[in-house]
Parts: sequence; C-alpha cells; structure tokens
Amino acid sequence: MDIIQAIILGIVQGLTEFLPVSSSAHLVLVPQLIGVTYANPAQAVAFDTLLHLGTLVAVIAYFWREIIKIIIGLISSIVDIFKGKFKTGLKEDSSKRLAWLLVVGTIPAGLAGILLEKQFEALFNSFGAVGFFLIITGLLLWGAERVGGGEKKIKDISFKNALAIGIFQAIAIAPGISRSGSTIAAGLFSGLERELAARYSFLLAIPAIAGAAAVQLKDIGAGFEANTGVLIAGFLSALIVGFLAIGLLLKIIRERTLMVFAYYCWIVGALTLIISYMYGLI
Repeated sequence: MDIIQAIILGIVQGLTEFLPVSSSAHLVLVPQLIGVTYANPAQAVAFDTLLHLGTLVAVIAYFWREIIKIIIGLISSIVDIFKGKFKTGLKEDSSKRLAWLLVVGTIPAGLAGILLEKQFEALFNSFGAVGFFLIITGLLLWGAERVGGGEKKIKDISFKNALAIGIFQAIAIAPGISRSGSTIAAGLFSGLERELAARYSFLLAIPAIAGAAAVQLKDIGAGFEANTGVLIAGFLSALIVGFLAIGLLLKIIRERTLMVFAYYCWIVGALTLIISYMYGLI
C-alpha cells in the first residue's frame, strides 16, 4: 500500500464512520477496488486501528466542550451516590443524566464484542453479508425518516431508550450495518429530537471506537515497522475528513432528509450482492 491509497482509505473511513453508510462495509470493499495489499496481517490490523483512532480524535475534537461537561457530570454523580442524591442529580443536571445514558448505551456493544467476536469476524470475509447488511441499513434509515423523530430532550430520554439505542449499536458491529445510521435511527424511533439523535450517536461512538481500537492496539507496533508514513497519512486524512463529516451530517439532519443515504446503501448493497454472486464471493 502506498501513501495515496492510505489517504484514500483515510478519507473513506472519515466519511463513512459518521455518515450513515457503514465504514466497515467500505473498508471491506474499497481496498479491493483500489488494489490495496499489505505486507502481512499485522500491518492490515495496524492500519485499520490507526484509521479508527483518527476518527476517534475527530469526534473528541468536535465535541470536546461537551465531553468535559459529561466527565465532570459523571464524577459528580458518583459523589452523589454517597450523598444520597444520585436520582435527584440525574433529574436536575443534564450532563449527569447524559453521562449515565452513554454508560448504559455502551453496554450492549461491549458485551457483543466480547461474546460474539468470532461470529462477527466471520462476516467480514463475506461480500454477500456486506451487501445484505447495507440494504438493512438503508431500510433502517427509511424507517427512521418515516417516523421522523420526536421532541425528547436529554431530560426526557429514559434508560430504556439508551439501552435500545445501544442494542442497535451492538448490531452495527456487523459489516454493512452503519453504526451512526443504526443509532441515529434508534434515536428517532425512540422519539429524540433529530439533532439530539445525531449528537447522542456521535458521543456514543467514543467508547465504542476506543474499545475496538484498544483490543487491536497491541498489533500497531508491527505495522509501524512496515511503513510509518503510510500509517500517518491514513490517520491524518481520517481525522480531518471525519471532523468535517460530523458537521456535515448535523447540518443534513437539521435541514434535510437521510433518504439520500438510504438510496446509496440500497444501490451499493445490491451491486455488492450481484458482484459477489457473479464471482462466487458469497
């Protein structure tokens, strides 16, 4: 893999991690299209990890003020437990409530990643599975737009809502199911305001991406030995494009419809299924 290919894959990761079209699907399909090859499996894992770290830094950079409030809220609410004011704090302070909503929303993906790791990994070797799940993502977005969202603010979100959104994030470990698309759709199904559904989805991405990267972190060293320049190029392009993609989707969900992404997922999913059938890649 050369630097140009690394930049292309970084751009793809940055866009598709936050736009609801599935980064995992595109990181399965695009390397095949542009002829990416790796010197060894460790280099492939290292590069994929660096791309995800790039988008992790992007979402932290975009929401850093809100993240600081959430961290302070979480620490304060833990102190509230010993004061007997935990429930009161959750009702009165939106930062405390949001912190625990994110904790609850993270649990399903964490359990799925631990308990079903091998099953999900097997899906990454199937182009047919990627195509099928892209179509499912399109259906989720279509259904979410039919519902259109609601008027729930942070104080109105229940922990059952957070758990439901978290389950959708867990399902999105499968390649082709968009993490942002499924969690935004779940947020709209749960009655969240449109922009809040997107913001909650992006904040929920932080522990999910960090957890996935932490699992693979041990393999980064071998990849760096291969080509440091390529890894850095991919990381920076994923970071910059990811930061821009967050702002783009927030603008789209405020002012427009997500249906363009549903159509995209249906088209790419159908083409992937056709090609995988023709070439026996099912």
